Amino acid sequence: MKLKKMLATVLAMALAVSVVACGNDNGGNASSEATSAAASDSTGLATVEKGKLLIAMEAQYPPFNWTQVDDSNNAAPIKGSNTYANGYDIQIAQLIAKDLGLKLEVVKLPWDSLSPAVQSGTADLVMAGMSPTAERRKTVNFSEPYYLSQLVVVVKKDSPLAKAKTKSDFKDAKITAQVNTFHATALQQLTEADIQKPMKDFSTMREALKSGIIDGYVSEKVEGLSAQNAIPEFTFVEFDKDNAFETDPNDIAIAAAVKKGNDALLEAVNNALKNISDKDREAIMEKAIKDQPAA
Repeated sequence: MKLKKMLATVLAMALAVSVVACGNDNGGNASSEATSAAASDSTGLATVEKGKLLIAMEAQYPPFNWTQVDDSNNAAPIKGSNTYANGYDIQIAQLIAKDLGLKLEVVKLPWDSLSPAVQSGTADLVMAGMSPTAERRKTVNFSEPYYLSQLVVVVKKDSPLAKAKTKSDFKDAKITAQVNTFHATALQQLTEADIQKPMKDFSTMREALKSGIIDGYVSEKVEGLSAQNAIPEFTFVEFDKDNAFETDPNDIAIAAAVKKGNDALLEAVNNALKNISDKDREAIMEKAIKDQPAA
């Protein structure tokens, strides 16, 4: 009888310990999960991956974006690779991600795949030196601009074109621009030039200019500064106000593209951008030009 009582007591104690232990464990997990959910849901944002802000870009349009082998200078990891992306777009995106309490990651894609990536839910934003043109607004929404630029023509320093003052000075010159950009549309304003088929990206155009396949390409001033810094034999032609390219204000702005209907993310991005002063934006661009790859 005593033995039965002792066994019953031991079993009761073991059961009590087990219940307490399980209760603490479950309570801890429940609390942890609730805290985690609250942290994730506190922004009220719907992102492709929990806790992350995925941005789509080419990662080869310096100083706005480029690819590098390490995470130096606050670079962001490129999804599915051992490489990283950096540049002006990345540094602005890092500030946005920090403001939203998310971790930044890059989805590297060809230019023509960027807007579809947002539409399909592959990425949350496009931040790729992209202008919020009327045509693009048909398929995606855009944030407030986070940079303003103007158009130039990148040429070789030793070319007679380096002294060009007007569009007619490019008569018979082989000039191109990046495909499916407003640069390619503006290219048509060089009516006396030997207009070449638009090329896929700026790396290709830089190589074409270096090798003499083309005599120049239309770009934004900041890319012209980037090209000039990266390749000493390059310079750019900037027209005065009377001879400048005719552009829509949206064409010379740079903004983040967001999937239509994701109004909460769009509002959050715009609020984050309000916290970045014009002075800070210029400083970030100057650093991006300084940090860009040598070639």
